[in-house]
Amino acid sequence: MQQKKNINLGIIKSLIVLILLININFSHAQEISNNSNSIIVEINILDKVSSKNTILKLNLGEEKKFQNLTIKVLKCENSKFDDDPEITAYIQVKDMNISDNEKVFIFNGWTFSSSPTLNPFDHPVYDLWLSSCKVI
Repeated sequence: MQQKKNINLGIIKSLIVLILLININFSHAQEISNNSNSIIVEINILDKVSSKNTILKLNLGEEKKFQNLTIKVLKCENSKFDDDPEITAYIQVKDMNISDNEKVFIFNGWTFSSSPTLNPFDHPVYDLWLSSCKVI
């Protein structure tokens, strides 16, 4: 009688483990499919000398050259809970004219679409700010 109870408990535990493994695999598959979507980031760049405004579109993780700047966006997200969504992005910018090896990036940090002055991009010729982050 005791052996039959142990077998039943073993079967129940095995079913619970199997259900958990299936759930973990399903959530992992959803995460992979969500990450497979391409994210396009739009950055506005203002040339302070000529007053020309350019919209630069790049994929997440892609490094793109604009004039003497190299721009790369590592992370970009829209807030999910606001009526007026905040767009945040982690951007790295290199100035190819600067040969100082100690200072690799002229900008390396988070930027916010609604308040670009919170963590400002400081460059004598160019000004940039985040415009949008779209999932395709």
